[in-house]
Amino acid sequence: MEIRRATTVAELMAAAHLYDNAPRAAWAERFLAAPGHLMLIAYAEDGFPAGLVSGIEMLHPDKGVEMCLYELSVDEAYRRRGIGRALTEALVTEARERGCYDAWVGVDTDNDPALATYRSTGARDDGEFTMLTWGFGVKDR
Repeated sequence: MEIRRATTVAELMAAAHLYDNAPRAAWAERFLAAPGHLMLIAYAEDGFPAGLVSGIEMLHPDKGVEMCLYELSVDEAYRRRGIGRALTEALVTEARERGCYDAWVGVDTDNDPALATYRSTGARDDGEFTMLTWGFGVKDR
């Protein structure tokens, strides 16, 4: 397995099976052009995109820069081989190298595989967390 940073729209589109929804080339282009956006893809020996992790740097005047692990996905046929852990570790390493003061991820409390993966890489529970969202129908555009 090799983990590489995605730098082209073609790489992001070739990993379509790893996303929750169908990717769009225009959005992939914007993602790559946005400062602080990062996508790492794990490739199997045959070049198949077996997993991905995305991160987004967040900057605040009184805190500095932190990395949000936005999404982690491993193709079902490649699960339980350490790919999710390796991708998470690669993103955390990148965050440290960029000077982020921390990295964080929001996880559903019943997502045991994700919780186990993140904890195995040194993440700790900060306590109860509630996420509220405002939906604007952006996914439909």
